[in-house]
Order: sequence, then structure tokens, then C-alpha cells
Amino acid sequence: MASSTAFLLLLVAALHVCCCHAQGGDDGAVSAIYSLGDSITDTGNLVKQAPPGAFETIKHLPYGVTFGHPTGRCSDGLLMIDFLAQDMGLPFLNPYLAKNMSFDHGANFAVAGATAMDPADQFNGRFSMPFTANSLKLQLRWFKDFMKSTFNTDEEIRKRLQSSLVLVGEIGGNDYNFALFWNRNVSEVEKLIPSVVQTIIDATKEVLDMGAGRVIVPGNFPIGCLPSYLTAMASPEQSAYDSAGCLKDLNLFAAKHNAQLQRAVAGLRASYPDAAIAYADYFNSFLSLLKGAPALGFDEDSTHKACCGAGGKYNYDERRACGVEGAAVCADPSAYVSWDGIHMTQAAYKAMSRLIYHGRYLQPQILSFPEKNGQT
Repeated sequence: MASSTAFLLLLVAALHVCCCHAQGGDDGAVSAIYSLGDSITDTGNLVKQAPPGAFETIKHLPYGVTFGHPTGRCSDGLLMIDFLAQDMGLPFLNPYLAKNMSFDHGANFAVAGATAMDPADQFNGRFSMPFTANSLKLQLRWFKDFMKSTFNTDEEIRKRLQSSLVLVGEIGGNDYNFALFWNRNVSEVEKLIPSVVQTIIDATKEVLDMGAGRVIVPGNFPIGCLPSYLTAMASPEQSAYDSAGCLKDLNLFAAKHNAQLQRAVAGLRASYPDAAIAYADYFNSFLSLLKGAPALGFDEDSTHKACCGAGGKYNYDERRACGVEGAAVCADPSAYVSWDGIHMTQAAYKAMSRLIYHGRYLQPQILSFPEKNGQT
């Protein structure tokens, strides 16, 4: 494998690593949120777990620049999970590994870089995936241990989860990222989809069996629209791109994952009729954001460019990633969709949160919001 591709693998790991009323509960109110996932949702677990010197970029500015200081989030500021909690009238979710913080209103078990499948299951362990110890299986164990240590009986856990919201994902994106950046072709990586989807569904079943009343399972993004992939897998053929300037094959791949996941989530609804189970459509909501970017306040000419980067067509260079010497930050992150070429800006995450949780991309709509918070 070429050395630049190997470096990109490590970088992606470090970064990506690094309303109707709800059916569950008596009144539709959500008292707590529990989240499993990867860097799209991680509010600080990776930096709490990482040894000194590791993942230094997300521990320091410019990460967190809009928030005012770095928080361990892979963005300039807040994430979708933060806006969802805010709209629910709840505090931001503290990372589970920050043991000295309050978990009265939920906990975040997501870890940047996490995969759905355990590393040994990826291609039967035929290649190494760094930074993937925090698989969905491990996060689920953390979740169970946390609930058992917080509540005295299984019945108390069930009662708590009946009034809570649990997000299982977004996760699975890194399973594909590691494989694709290890020079696996798209058709070969597609063979992973059934196993990745089944892993997500099995975890969701365990959460439901614990008594969860509301569960959201998000799909994957249209990865062919991300600056990192647009740079790494650029094609000289115009036919490789769609009308939005995204790589067709990669988006088709993501769509296949999402289609299988949606069908599996629909099966869960039939098996758990007393629970409210929704699919969050990250794919089409992101495409909707791109299409409506100017109306949403984004710079139309920068929708495929990273705010924080080091030049090139998409302002993304794996050798000079955001936070590394040579990279620079745009003057106004709120005008950009992409923060570092892999993750989104606070402004984009806020727009996505509105499109999904207050719009038509949560299928079905299982959430209700306090009136004062619902349209903030």
C-alpha cells in the first residue's frame, strides 16, 4: 500500500475515530438520553481514554473554536446530539468515561473511531484496523454496566428506559472507512454490509430487551460528498460524479447500507410493537442540506470544502489535517458544511438536527419537544 494511503488510514482513524407524540412512556416526555456511536456523537470519550500524546489535534484548538474551547468533540463546536438534548430541554450528554460528571439525564457511550463490528470480525481479521477497540459491543457492555450500577433492579432499569431515548449510532461508517482506505475496492467492501447491519440490529435488540421505549437508529452519510473521500478517491472522469459533485459509487454504496438497515429496523418494529423505533435518515437529510445550502446560510461555493485544512480543491490534505502545522481555519466556520474534511461544522450539525428531528427525515417521527425548546 502506498505510504500516503497508509497515512490517510491513520488520519481517518484519528478523526473519524476522530412532531407527533412518542409511543413510549406515559406523556411523551424524555427524561434522559443514552447514546452509542462514533465521532459523529462522541462528546469526549476518546480524549478521556487516549493516552498522553495521542489524538492531540482534537484535544486543542481549533477544535472547539466556536464553542470557546476544545471539548473532545470532532468539530468546531456542538454536535447533533447536543442540539437534540437542548431541544428536549436536557443538558448536554457527558461522556461516560468522565466519571466525575453528572449522568442524571443520560450518558454518552460513543467513541470517535469506533466500529460496529469487533476488529477480529472485519474480513476475518486479515488486516489491522487501528484504534478500534471501542466497538459497539464494548459500548453496549458499558451501557449495561452503567445501568446496573445506577439502578438496583432490572425493573428500575426498565422504568428508566421507558422514559428515555436511546440512540444506536450512527455507527458502521468506520467499518467501511478502514476497509476502503486499506485499498479495498467498493464491491469487496459491500460484502461487509450484511454483517455490519446485523451487528447494529443485534445491539438494538439488546437495548429493547432491557426495556427501551424509544430508540433511534441512524443510517450512514453520503460519503461520496465528503472532502476526504473526494480528495482521496478523485476521478478524472466527470461521469464518476453526480449533479451535486459527489462520487456516485461511494454514495451508492452508502445507500445500499442504509437500505438494508432500514429494512432491518422495520423488522424490529414488528417484533417490538410496544416500543417506538425510528430510522434517522442521515443520507437524504445531508443531501437536502447540500441542495438548500444557500438558503440555510452556507456559502454555496464551499459546500464540498473543509473549513479547517491545507489547500487543494476541497481544502483537504491528509498530510496536513486540521490541527496540524500548515493547516488553517476559515474565517467563518458557520458558512461551511465540513469542518475538517471528515466531520461537520456546528452550523451544519444544527441544520442536520433540525432537518431530522424536526423535519421529515426521522421515520417515523417518534419525538415530541417542549414548546419553548422545539424551534430554538
